[in-house]
Amino acid sequence: MTQPTTLPDWAVDHMNRYLATDGEDGHIWRGVPTLLLTTTGRHSGEPRMLPLIYGKDGDDYIIVASKGGHADHPAWYLNLEAIRTVGVQVAADKFTATAEVVEGEGRQSIWEMMAKIWPPYIDYQEKTDRFIPVVRLRRIVP
Repeated sequence: MTQPTTLPDWAVDHMNRYLATDGEDGHIWRGVPTLLLTTTGRHSGEPRMLPLIYGKDGDDYIIVASKGGHADHPAWYLNLEAIRTVGVQVAADKFTATAEVVEGEGRQSIWEMMAKIWPPYIDYQEKTDRFIPVVRLRRIVP
């Protein structure tokens, strides 16, 4: 997928290897599972893809809008706030999903699960005043 991007070179390389091998090279990154998320640009209307760490909650995939603890939400999160239907690739499995922010009672246990998968999320939350969103990706069954 060709797209203008501000992703760091390592992320572009990761994404390209993932796409070229249907996730055989890239699904596991630094010991953690990753997926490819494609949102629709809220201004451009163009597809925007990037690799993200994920966890599983039942049949749903969970991602975290951490942006490394930056003060602003990541662009992908702002895109899915505007348009909730997203594309997802987990290894070779490609599907459409609906994205929803995890809130309320269930959020803490989901956050803890994600922090076990990627402990730096805890540091990211500590270094920002922003409440880092946790997002559930629910497969749309045709």
